[in-house]
Amino acid sequence: MSRYHEVYEGWQKDPERFWGEAARGIDWYKPWDKVFAKVDGLDRWFVGAECNTCHNCIDRHIDDGRGDQAALIYDSPVTNQVKTFTYNELRDEVAAFAAVLQDCGVAKGDRVICYMPMIPEAAIAMLACARIGAIHSVVFGGFAPKELATRVNDATPKVIVSASCGIEPGRVVAYKPLLDEAIEISEHKPDRCIVLQRPMEEAAMTDGRDLDWAEQVATAKSEGRAAECVPVAATDPLYILYTSGTTGIPKGVVRDNGGHMVALKWTMKNIYDINPGEAYWAASDVGWVVGHSYIVYAPLLHGCTTVLFEGKPIGTPDAGTFWRVIADHKVVSLFTAPTAFRAIRKEDPKGEFIGKYDLSHFRTLFLAGERADPDTLQWAEDMLKVPVIDHWWQTETGWSIAANPLGLGQLPVVHGSPTVAMPGYDIHVLDDEGGPVADGEIGAICVKLPLPPSCLPTLWKNDARFKESYLEAFPGYYETADAGYKDENGYVYIMARTDDIINVAGHRLSTGGMEEVLASHPDVAECAVIGIADQLKGQIPAGFIVLNSGVDRSSGDIEREVVQLVRAKIGPVAAFKIALTVPRLPKTRSGKILRGTMRKIADGEDWNMPATIDDPAILDEITEALTSAGIGS
Repeated sequence: MSRYHEVYEGWQKDPERFWGEAARGIDWYKPWDKVFAKVDGLDRWFVGAECNTCHNCIDRHIDDGRGDQAALIYDSPVTNQVKTFTYNELRDEVAAFAAVLQDCGVAKGDRVICYMPMIPEAAIAMLACARIGAIHSVVFGGFAPKELATRVNDATPKVIVSASCGIEPGRVVAYKPLLDEAIEISEHKPDRCIVLQRPMEEAAMTDGRDLDWAEQVATAKSEGRAAECVPVAATDPLYILYTSGTTGIPKGVVRDNGGHMVALKWTMKNIYDINPGEAYWAASDVGWVVGHSYIVYAPLLHGCTTVLFEGKPIGTPDAGTFWRVIADHKVVSLFTAPTAFRAIRKEDPKGEFIGKYDLSHFRTLFLAGERADPDTLQWAEDMLKVPVIDHWWQTETGWSIAANPLGLGQLPVVHGSPTVAMPGYDIHVLDDEGGPVADGEIGAICVKLPLPPSCLPTLWKNDARFKESYLEAFPGYYETADAGYKDENGYVYIMARTDDIINVAGHRLSTGGMEEVLASHPDVAECAVIGIADQLKGQIPAGFIVLNSGVDRSSGDIEREVVQLVRAKIGPVAAFKIALTVPRLPKTRSGKILRGTMRKIADGEDWNMPATIDDPAILDEITEALTSAGIGS
């Protein structure tokens, strides 16, 4: 029997007691005056407390006897490297690099931008900032100079930490020229850049500004300099993570120290059912919130072994890479995006690679980041023979809004639903006027305030934009900007971003519902549906499908079949007549499909190249498919 309902009701009755008890899992230099309070009009958790995130991620476990346990495993099929850091070794690296940052003048409250590939030094830099009370802002390595410059101007970092290059399958991406250009065009100039030279491509260094990572760390170690943990207020920022804004100006989501630790530590056992000492792998990138929360912070807060993977689900070298990593490192739980599994399934639809590896210790697969279509979930369940758990959360929250809490006892899995609201989240589905909708009816998914610990208290240097972006549309609620519904059992269904709810002749229809139907076709590997402008109906849906590897049927036949499927399962009201086969879908580096850009191309609107796109050439393929169908020209 699951204890979920009992635990959730306990939170509802006394939220402050609930989170105060959860906070016992964290070391505090000074206890809080109040578990929750309003400070300058903003909701804050553990007010008055002092703590240090790096201490709780590393030093605390060494004090508890885990110093020789593996803390971080770096696995890189693109460089053929595997390296393990014990908690002792990780502390030594972090403390030495933190001393280097201090040598550069970085102190509590200063910002440091980390522009890094998926290498151990990325996590080391983040933890070193946390150790000395600095605020890190991770920006994807390889991000375009203009986009990087906007973040430099907003965060005003004292130091930028980077590497000479990143490695993508089949190519080396030089980072330093991009970084140099970003600094040149930005108004704010950092005092120093610390550059890790990778042997695949060494970077030219700028005299008077650039420092060599290895040289600086070696000097600090030889002189015996290791930074100690600096106490900070629980309400002080740990990091800034930029997320795209509707105006084109990125929003700097702020994460605090105290509430962040309390919530993430709670999730590791209660949601993911992970025990200290076990190996946990989030196959993401440190540039995304998943990488912050579940590659770096949560597993280390819980005393686990975390895997940092530099590679792709396919092509490094094949569709069996994930199973190899799980087998090699005795991973008990994998957390990744549904798009990764769609890519694996496309390359290996029969799951033949899975049987080549010993996965006997593997317990659970968690999916998040994009809507998990039931067909992909079913395939993963059939192939892996373990629970496959969808859960839903956002950059702004830092952890699950809705999930199936395995540590409290698994609830029945319903394909298409991330299950139920987690303690801390009171989920409501509202109509355009802010009133409740009936069970099963699509509306705007909102969370009644206050938000729980770890959720953003504000945006960096912009309280007004925070309130405008998240709190004004539905007073008293946080607007998630996701649309969906709840059923009579309280299960939540996320159907689309609110921007992706299309209006067809007065009918509000979910593109996610149509995608679910398209994905159910046996020849379809992945798909996307957008609403395109139509003079008669306002909008009509257009579907893009990518076929499984090895399909030798006519794409025209499959397109006609998926159109008929939508008509049969959703009805003529959907007005679904356009299905286009494409080789790939345009995605961000985390796997989110760029539906908004596709819609602008289809409608012939002006559009900008998305900063986070994985491969810009895919948009040319989309344009070609639309033009061939007489759309968007």
